[in-house]
Amino acid sequence: MTDLFSLANRTALITGGSRGIGRMIAAGFLKQGARVYISSRKAADCDRAARELSAHGECFSLPADVSTLEGLNALVAAYGAREVKLDILVNNAGAAWGETFDAFSEKGWDKVVDLNLKTPFFLTQALHEMLKAAASAERPAKVINVASIDGISVNPQETYSYAASKAGLIQLTRRMALRLAQDDVVVSAIAPGAFASDMNRAARDHGDEIAKRIPARRIGRDDDMAGAAIYLASRAGDYVVGSTLVVDGGVTHARG
Repeated sequence: MTDLFSLANRTALITGGSRGIGRMIAAGFLKQGARVYISSRKAADCDRAARELSAHGECFSLPADVSTLEGLNALVAAYGAREVKLDILVNNAGAAWGETFDAFSEKGWDKVVDLNLKTPFFLTQALHEMLKAAASAERPAKVINVASIDGISVNPQETYSYAASKAGLIQLTRRMALRLAQDDVVVSAIAPGAFASDMNRAARDHGDEIAKRIPARRIGRDDDMAGAAIYLASRAGDYVVGSTLVVDGGVTHARG
């Protein structure tokens, strides 16, 4: 069972890896033996996080703004200068925007949809050859898209582009999975619920209050997210193709 969940001798690239859910996943991967590269838009934050995460293993900073194709391709080039293959890609970088229906802006639409939905597709496309170089039938490469429960059930907040982008990412995961399975690349997704982060400030700052609305009676912990990602990234998740793992303490069922 130890080998089943091991990430020893595997390389991982995690976008949005300097904080929040991305950092939780990075820490988990490192503890399981992976060599991890994290990326985020702010170079100082990315460098600091990599230094701190290095307490758990080999962690490297590759700052990049993956919201644009230019920035995305710069990240691919930076990773390619260090590695010839990629075992695990975690498409985690994301954005949110809240605005009333009548006032909701094109800026709030494009910023969120481009980063949450467009970037995972084109980054995976750009890294396709490196993923194939790492992949085999016995040990497939992995792509994990970080979606959200807001793409499955309806959040009362007016976050129209966020909900649409995350629902789209779940469907994109299914479509990409069917194509990339031909190359021994397994694509899956995680749909987190309430985890403390800069994006989910309600969970971060008012966790006890939020917990009252969660069947599990608490918000998510770092190990909850790390465990889900390790499962999908390791040999344990090799047969999970195109599926989205919901990690929310039961919220989606309560909403329904």
